[in-house]
Amino acid sequence: MPTQSLTSWGRVLRIEQKVLTFASRFDSLPDSSSGSLLPYGNGRSYGDSCLNAGGIALKTAALDRFIAFDPATGILRCESGVLLAEILRLVVPQGWFLSVTPGTRFVTVGGAIANDVHGKNHHITGTFGCHVHQFELLRSDGQHLICSRTENFDYFTATIGGLGLTGLITRAEIQLRRISNPWIDLETIRYESVDEFLALCEESDRDYEYTVSWVDCASKGNSLGRGLFMRGNHAPAGVERGQYFSKSRTFPFVPPVSMVNALSLKAFNTAYYHKQFRKKTRQLQHYEPFFYPLDGLLEWNRMYGPGGFYQYQCVIPVEYGKEAISELLKEIAQSGMGSFLAVLKVCGSIASPGMLSFPMAGVSLALDFPNQGDKTHQMFSRLDSIVSSAGGRLYPAKDGRMPGNLFRSGYPRHQAFKQYIDPRFSSSFWRRVMEST
Repeated sequence: MPTQSLTSWGRVLRIEQKVLTFASRFDSLPDSSSGSLLPYGNGRSYGDSCLNAGGIALKTAALDRFIAFDPATGILRCESGVLLAEILRLVVPQGWFLSVTPGTRFVTVGGAIANDVHGKNHHITGTFGCHVHQFELLRSDGQHLICSRTENFDYFTATIGGLGLTGLITRAEIQLRRISNPWIDLETIRYESVDEFLALCEESDRDYEYTVSWVDCASKGNSLGRGLFMRGNHAPAGVERGQYFSKSRTFPFVPPVSMVNALSLKAFNTAYYHKQFRKKTRQLQHYEPFFYPLDGLLEWNRMYGPGGFYQYQCVIPVEYGKEAISELLKEIAQSGMGSFLAVLKVCGSIASPGMLSFPMAGVSLALDFPNQGDKTHQMFSRLDSIVSSAGGRLYPAKDGRMPGNLFRSGYPRHQAFKQYIDPRFSSSFWRRVMEST
């Protein structure tokens, strides 16, 4: 079995692992003498949840076949290695769209289930797992379990958000949603504070399927928490701008130092905030730049230099959201670290089906930090304290360093989940958060 150097999207960790390309959903898993197993889709998890130091990466890219699609009902069956981008390429021309999509379309269906991804419409539709009818789970004892709300329900809830630890998802059946065209009717509002952001969320949640905001993570004082609030719906039939040509460029190299620093961050954020002169604008925008702004720059993770970056995404319960988010933003602004794309949004009250699913009713903040070693980790400790005190939690799919006690307090069902872990499956993330303090 060949060995390959694998990394996750944050590029902080690079691990030598044995690699097995899983070529067919009818294949068997390797025997137990080869080491522990972990599925590896497209490597878009940011930290170590997709890595398995000393074990085997089960690459699922070859599981890329569509099995069936019913254009009358929007029910799609496909293998787990199919990218969301390929689904959109198939179904959008036929009047369908993903019920839930994360901020990149370059993730696999299996990865979307294993991380129970969410999107800009969580307050309306919940997580990706809410729209999964069933999937097949290959266990190391050779069982092919069909998991759904009526069959093997315990493995259904453990596997959704289960970080690939319950076995290998080989195929899935998901529900899509109707659209009339590929355009989004988008309104962008400039806001001045966390209070105004929360008021816009409350005002928008009933009438807008998609809500999200960019927040200026470098602003301080009276400008703390300012940003651009975006709300939109799929445009109705007859409302569109004509043909859209998808464009993407590639970040060409890894610079010797991070291009994201205190000076570039302050300059960019100030310019970005003031790019909109009016308080409110409205436009038709194609779904690609609306849902996937960073997909337009392939390999954008290179801009953080050879040290890579961490993403920090938390969710804070509703009752503590305003105070905790304000504290987090103050701490981040004072540190001089952060990212060009800091995302603030509200998660709704729709229960996620997975035992370890991340979203809960509350306010979520997500942003990237260049890896500056101890300086970065010391700041994370201060952020962790704020999140923990507010009863919040961090997103495992985005994490590469949270202490075990923060994971275990944030995910109280982890003990119940453990009984569904396949005895042959493990990950660097799981060992870290279950063994560390």
